[in-house]
Amino acid sequence: MGFVKEFKEFAVKGNVIDLAIGVIIGGAFGKIVSSFVEDVITPLLLTPAMKAAGADNIKELAWNGVTYGNFLSAIINFFCIALVLFLMIKGINKINKKDEPAAAGPTEDQKLLTEIRDLLKSKNA
Repeated sequence: MGFVKEFKEFAVKGNVIDLAIGVIIGGAFGKIVSSFVEDVITPLLLTPAMKAAGADNIKELAWNGVTYGNFLSAIINFFCIALVLFLMIKGINKINKKDEPAAAGPTEDQKLLTEIRDLLKSKNA
């Protein structure tokens, strides 16, 4: 029974559940980015270049018999995902950034100790 209890504690921990949710959302986000690249970026930005290369679809791009359209699509997907993640992390860091407290002057105790030190120095000098 100890193994089952340990496994239950492991599987129900918040970190494992958070990781599973992250993987699921990441998969859905990847599909959104792929659709964005294939359905928006490619037709709007890459259409002239693809027509010059003689391809109607990015997946048809080939050079010397080697099809590289899927690879090019994956590179564009990567950069889109990296950009969105960068912007998200930057925003989260901005929200979580705590205002640095202003450098406070010396406290009353420190002022008093400074006066005592100065008086002692003047008496000894």
